[in-house]
Amino acid sequence: MKNNAKAKNPDGKYAWTATVGEKGQIVIPKQARELFGINPGDTLLLLGDKKRGLAIPLKETFADYIEAIFGEENHE
Repeated sequence: MKNNAKAKNPDGKYAWTATVGEKGQIVIPKQARELFGINPGDTLLLLGDKKRGLAIPLKETFADYIEAIFGEENHE
């Protein structure tokens, strides 16, 4: 018996595929761009770990962490 039911994603979890072109470029699927507010001209940060893979957060999201770490002067 063939099962045609699609697996349901847990709330807030998504998966997409992207094809790498000849120049190493990928296209982020429209649904993902809309969900995360990614627009033409936005800068994305690529974080890599050989064992765990790639993560691609918006630069602005990562900038908040950088500001929290380096933005305040250390008082000793």
